[in-house]
Amino acid sequence: MLSSSVTPNEKRKAFRAGLASGRIQRFPGTFTPLTAPLIQQLGFEGAYISGAVMSAELGLPDIGLTTLTEVAERGRQISRMTDLPTLIDADTGFGEAMNVARAVHELEDAGVAGLHLEDQVNPKRCGHLDGKEVVSLDQAVQRIAAAVSARRDRDLVIMARTDIRGVEGLGAAKDRAKALEAAGADAIFPEAMATLEEFAAIREAVDVPILANMTEFGKSALFTHRQLEDVGVNIAIHPVSLLRIAMGAIERELGLLKETGTLDGAVERMQTRARLYELNDYAAYNAFDEGVFNFDVPTGASE
Repeated sequence: MLSSSVTPNEKRKAFRAGLASGRIQRFPGTFTPLTAPLIQQLGFEGAYISGAVMSAELGLPDIGLTTLTEVAERGRQISRMTDLPTLIDADTGFGEAMNVARAVHELEDAGVAGLHLEDQVNPKRCGHLDGKEVVSLDQAVQRIAAAVSARRDRDLVIMARTDIRGVEGLGAAKDRAKALEAAGADAIFPEAMATLEEFAAIREAVDVPILANMTEFGKSALFTHRQLEDVGVNIAIHPVSLLRIAMGAIERELGLLKETGTLDGAVERMQTRARLYELNDYAAYNAFDEGVFNFDVPTGASE
């Protein structure tokens, strides 16, 4: 009720343990805070907080227009809703070294278990679009070093994302991954790998955990968790999937409403009132203060 009973440090320790477990950690992207308890109940290891989703929810393209305040608040809203560790997209750190340091503090206070910083030039692009530019190696290393130095909880996971594969090729991605690891990154996010062999090459290049971005309509094929685990990937994210699923359904059902004047035919495809109340934990609020929440919580599947 109200917030997770698991502390941020406990979640961070759980995240680190999962990354070291030898089993792939599955982090679907949260579409709203309400999806976080659903991800937990279905047995995933964590929840991902996507910058692309945050931008889209604000009606903005994913080009670095969201502010640190907006991102930190969304991270807080989602992290409080689940006992699972959350990993948040911190884009380029909202500036350079001092901005990165402040971003780490704000996101740490928001309760996330980890964050990743990328090496793109501002204004950034979606990682699976062409025409990206990356900063120099010195700048990329400086961002990660600043983040590592700024964190107060040593268990907060600082992950380095590199987009250089789409600019200079796999060899450059391997070299940069090594340099980011040497700068103190706890994990590496090699963006837009094209094949399993490319993931395997990054795995061979570094000793820290690596992440696979399984985003639809991107540069990477949608490999299974087993395939990724077999080549040494430690964590798979599905950043925009739930947003795409939800928006696809919304558009279809709005079309039905316009055509027929009613959503009666869509009710069987909707989440029930009872399931919504279950995810929002209405029963716990009822038990806590019946003077405020003094109604019967529906339990039937059709309610």
